Amino acid sequence: DLYRKVFVFRKDPSDAYVVLRAKLEQPLQNFTVCLRSYTDLTRPHSLFSYATKAQDNEILLFKPKPSEYRLYVGGKFVTFRVPEGHGDWEHVCASWESATGIAGFWFNGKPWPRKGLQRGYTVGAEAAILLGQEQDTFGGGFDVYNSFSGELADVYLWDAVLSPDKMRAAYQSLRLPPAILAWKSLSYEVKGDVVVKPRLRE
Repeated sequence: DLYRKVFVFRKDPSDAYVVLRAKLEQPLQNFTVCLRSYTDLTRPHSLFSYATKAQDNEILLFKPKPSEYRLYVGGKFVTFRVPEGHGDWEHVCASWESATGIAGFWFNGKPWPRKGLQRGYTVGAEAAILLGQEQDTFGGGFDVYNSFSGELADVYLWDAVLSPDKMRAAYQSLRLPPAILAWKSLSYEVKGDVVVKPRLRE
């Protein structure tokens, strides 16, 4: 249970990462991924990387620069432009629905305009899920200049598109539906220089 705790990725650039273990029975037709990050990086960095043997960017939440987030599904991506950070925690939720090909993005509890991505696609189930690095091969192939440095918290993955109420609940750290990956019952393994610490501030 990592409630009120954070992963601190101490070095920049870094070769460290955290492996997440998910209970995934079948491929995903829909998903929502949420997390909170706190960093002063201005270079590109990976936040959440879900790779299969067939596709290294099966699901990827990537920040190419301070004013942009990219959501990849099956190797294709859409970009969401956000206000440039003011040295604060940023909470994001990205969702995707195969049937409509709609990608949603919520930034600090507010929805951004939805975009089209990979209609009819299916996300594979046999996945390597990492925080802090971007996979170019299954479970590896890292470029340190895409590594994350700073603090990460409140990581969740659902096999559904969350309702607006639940998206807001995720931002406010309220009660959430059962998830494939849940911060309060996370099965993880630290690789390299990552420290679990109490969260300093809300």
